[in-house]
Formats: sequence, C-alpha cells, structure tokens
Amino acid sequence: MNKKTAYFFLRLSMGINFFGHGLVRLTKLNDFADGMTKSFEKSWLPQLSVQMFSTALPFLEFIIGVLLIIGFKTKIAAMAGASLIILLLFGSSTVENWEAMGIQMIYAGLFYLLISRMDDNVLSLDRK
Repeated sequence: MNKKTAYFFLRLSMGINFFGHGLVRLTKLNDFADGMTKSFEKSWLPQLSVQMFSTALPFLEFIIGVLLIIGFKTKIAAMAGASLIILLLFGSSTVENWEAMGIQMIYAGLFYLLISRMDDNVLSLDRK
C-alpha cells in the first residue's frame, strides 16, 4: 500500500503545482503572455507562435492540474504534462535558459514516475 499512497501524493503534488501555475497565470493572462513573448525576442522562434503558446500555456497547466488532483484521466493528463514539459524544454533551449531547463528536467523525471507507475494509481477517480 505504501507505493499506492506515495503515488497518490506525487500525483496530487504535481496536480497542485500545475493547477497553481495555471491559476495564477490565468488571473494575469495578458501580462504573462506578453512577458513570456518578450523573453523570447532573441529566439529564432516566430513571435506569433510564442504569443499563442504563452496564451494557451496557463489553460493547459490549469486543466492538467485539475485532472491530476482528482485523478481523472490520469494517464492522459500525465502524458499531456510530460509533452508540455518537452515543449518548454525546447523553448528554453532556444534562449539558452539552462537554469529553467534543469528545473524542467526534474518535472520530466516526475512525469516519468507518474506514467511508469500507473498501476499504483488506485486512490483516484480513475479507479472508481
């Protein structure tokens, strides 16, 4: 039962993390998107793409967070979260933000655990 309890707390922690990121950014969506777009001005990525991604990111974080918190469609939410981290890693590499990439790699490892240990996801709506 320890693995299942540990999985629950990891899933809940990641859910709260993503939920919090999304919620705070949604309350200041334009400022967040403009700030992120500005931070990518020196990148070779098209500014329109960065602006669109920056606007969508808080919604994605919020939705992934809610799904992880309640344990509904956990596999899809964890894979979406891992995919989002891959996109963030790619973006961070274009502006040589190695510090952010280190943190994002920790998220990648945590999503690896959530995905690879899916059999431990018994304390969730998925199992009801």
